[in-house]
Amino acid sequence: MLRRPELPDPDTQSDADVVIYDGDCNFCRSQVRTLSRFDLGGGRLAFISLHDPRVAERYPDLTYDEMMKQMYVVDTRGRRHGGSEAVKYLSRRLPILWPAMPILHLPGTARLWRWIYGEIAKRRYKIAGKMSDCDGDSCSVHLK
Repeated sequence: MLRRPELPDPDTQSDADVVIYDGDCNFCRSQVRTLSRFDLGGGRLAFISLHDPRVAERYPDLTYDEMMKQMYVVDTRGRRHGGSEAVKYLSRRLPILWPAMPILHLPGTARLWRWIYGEIAKRRYKIAGKMSDCDGDSCSVHLK
């Protein structure tokens, strides 16, 4: 069986921005693997599933419901960037995404990007198909 490479972990990448994502979501896992590849040379990003107990310990201000609605990036200064704002932040952080910056940062488009992000996030389990390894009811929430 082919083993997938592990994502950089916040415990081993203490000087990296931390991407908090839904680890029970195929779509989300695919997107963070892509982000990890976009971190050319590595070291800029570390990844942790919102279901990991360390998230509640380290980021008690982020509620489970908030994190189920959108990905968060916690930068090295401790600032939280959620959803479309996280995508905009990453477009500045990762050189390979710099070409996307002009459109993502176009004045007056923030509401549109929030809406697009929210619509995709609400349907992420449907987009990627039913999870085969979901525990509890985390998958059923988004399969309605």
